[in-house]
Amino acid sequence: MNKHGWVARGIAGGAALALGLTMAGCSGGSGASSRPENEIHVAMYGDAGNTVEQKMIDAFNATSQVKVVLDKIPGAEYQSKLQTIIDTPTAPDIFFNWGGGSIKSFVDADLVLPLDDFVKEDPQLKDAFLPSVFEKAVIDGKAYGVPMRGTQPVMLFNNSKVLADAGIAAPPATWEELLADVKILKDKGITPIALGAGDRWPTLMWFEYIYDRVAGEGLFQKALQGDTGVWASPESRKALGMLRELVDAGAFGTNFDSVKFTDGGAPALLASGKAGFELMGSWEYSTQQSNNAAFAADVLGYSEFPKIEGGIGDANNLVGNPNNFYSINKNTRYPEAARDFLKLMYSDQFVQEQVAIGNLPTTTNTEKFLDKAADPEYAKYQFNLVKEAPSFQLSWDQAYPPEATVTILTAVSQFFSGQIDEDGFIKAMQSL
Repeated sequence: MNKHGWVARGIAGGAALALGLTMAGCSGGSGASSRPENEIHVAMYGDAGNTVEQKMIDAFNATSQVKVVLDKIPGAEYQSKLQTIIDTPTAPDIFFNWGGGSIKSFVDADLVLPLDDFVKEDPQLKDAFLPSVFEKAVIDGKAYGVPMRGTQPVMLFNNSKVLADAGIAAPPATWEELLADVKILKDKGITPIALGAGDRWPTLMWFEYIYDRVAGEGLFQKALQGDTGVWASPESRKALGMLRELVDAGAFGTNFDSVKFTDGGAPALLASGKAGFELMGSWEYSTQQSNNAAFAADVLGYSEFPKIEGGIGDANNLVGNPNNFYSINKNTRYPEAARDFLKLMYSDQFVQEQVAIGNLPTTTNTEKFLDKAADPEYAKYQFNLVKEAPSFQLSWDQAYPPEATVTILTAVSQFFSGQIDEDGFIKAMQSL
């Protein structure tokens, strides 16, 4: 989904999901038993993308005895509503989610159906998707979700006119080049990098990439598995030192805490030429297209996050939102029908419908439809990034259980603003 605000960024996994998830099948596996025979329900994040979901349901219902019903839940209410109904007689048979930490509590409560047996029957339920994406709904070695909708990698966007006027011939390929560009732009009175730090989650993107480039994806994976000691490692301190160097160099100006992405402030800085760069998810393109169409068409540039010399992480690694997922309620009365519906997520029809509204599915057959995308060049660039990524790290605030979100975003914000130092950040992350 395109993310134009914090509510739409429900992809980040809001803290609402943490509200009292202490059940362990406490309703006796009631599932959707109160519903009519031959009917399954899909709980869906309600937004403009629902047109495609409904088309896929219509296609399925045309040939299936078991009919699918789409339950659209307003985005702002989705997490809390799902939390409330997931273990009740009105629970959905299939539900939209973000993989990772967004479903781990449900998995731990034995409420989600492992898909491994279905994958054995139909390997395409796994093999039809890019591996770096599919794995984001794998928990404790078992698959609990099938990708749907589109991928959203974080990229370094730029104002190509500002760069050219400043004598910067190309986006920075290395960390040293980025620091050099920061100095050039700052000396010209231009904020080098637009940052909507008032929202906090845009700041997190800098931590995610620098940690990945310095320490590789292994450090964060160990932290997720409970090894809090990695936050005090030399690699962690090196990453924090580089972040501090960037902030102290004036890369983000002096009032970044009062700027937001959600109100259009950060994108406007980039489009107006008051900033040279902005690190943001791929939805930056559609945001600029909506608010500054001419800028998006002729001036907006994009590149990968710079490589860090001496770092362990692969320069092709990505961070962001690999995809959204469909998972199956373990208590559904019709698991085979749910499975068959999930198979549509790698169909040609699904890919064409998503591409037509600007989404970028992560199926292996997506590439042949990219010429029909809203902006084929941009779509192909994104797809190749994801296809070639050895690792695609789900955003930290999504990978951790939702109750960790406030701690993570507070630590990130306070470190950038100088309220806490390296030890303070490490202590906060070790508390998760």
